[in-house]
Amino acid sequence: MTFETETKPGIPAATLVLVRDRPQRRPELLMVERAAKMRFAGGAMVFPGGRIDPGDHALAQNDRVIRGAPGDALQTAARIAAIRETLEETGIAVAFDPLPDHGATVQLREALHEEADFGAMLASGGWQLDLGLLTPWARWMPNFKQERSFDTWFFVAKAPELARDEADGGESVSSRWASAQRVIDEAQAGKCSIIFPTHRNLERLAVFESYEETRIHAEAHEVKLITPWVEERDGEKYLRIPDDAGYPVTAQKLTEMVRG
Repeated sequence: MTFETETKPGIPAATLVLVRDRPQRRPELLMVERAAKMRFAGGAMVFPGGRIDPGDHALAQNDRVIRGAPGDALQTAARIAAIRETLEETGIAVAFDPLPDHGATVQLREALHEEADFGAMLASGGWQLDLGLLTPWARWMPNFKQERSFDTWFFVAKAPELARDEADGGESVSSRWASAQRVIDEAQAGKCSIIFPTHRNLERLAVFESYEETRIHAEAHEVKLITPWVEERDGEKYLRIPDDAGYPVTAQKLTEMVRG
């Protein structure tokens, strides 16, 4: 794996970490397995998400169907993209008011697959998006040479009650709920693949015993753009991130890396 020495603009994107509390156990997170054919993170376990598209920016200006949108216009569009992509990839409607029933959720998802206008769908169904239910968690822009670079907003949100997930069979081939530590352990055992940003975020998420703890931690840390860099230590090269961004592990040997 090689990296650019200068930062280049990234493709705007957003991802959503859905947290589901469990009695007496660590929370579960919703993960999806990327199709092996995908150029970015092919075959890897990731959080649902995708590009911020022009429709998300347009919807960010429509106060009839969105509310509770702290932050600038880009962050508002990123929240909308995270909700839209999660619905499309997993079939879970997040931050909808009122919460659609299963049948309506299926119809919304099918319409997104047919590239229907998300804002028009919300308006016709009488739904609003409460963007305040998504809490900013991180912003990453890895700068891999000769690979598309994504500037990705990460948000955390509480999983809706009775959420039913199912991968879309396109970009994502499966979905599952698992604790952060379980995914890390399975990746270390070779049972699944995770890329560097996912690994670091799972380590950070694994510390907390509830969604509320996760949210409080997120609100206590200013979101800073993270672009990993290479650093040599004792003759070995490591991929590094800042020490003040809330992550318990901030370096990994390049020889242990999985490229995204």
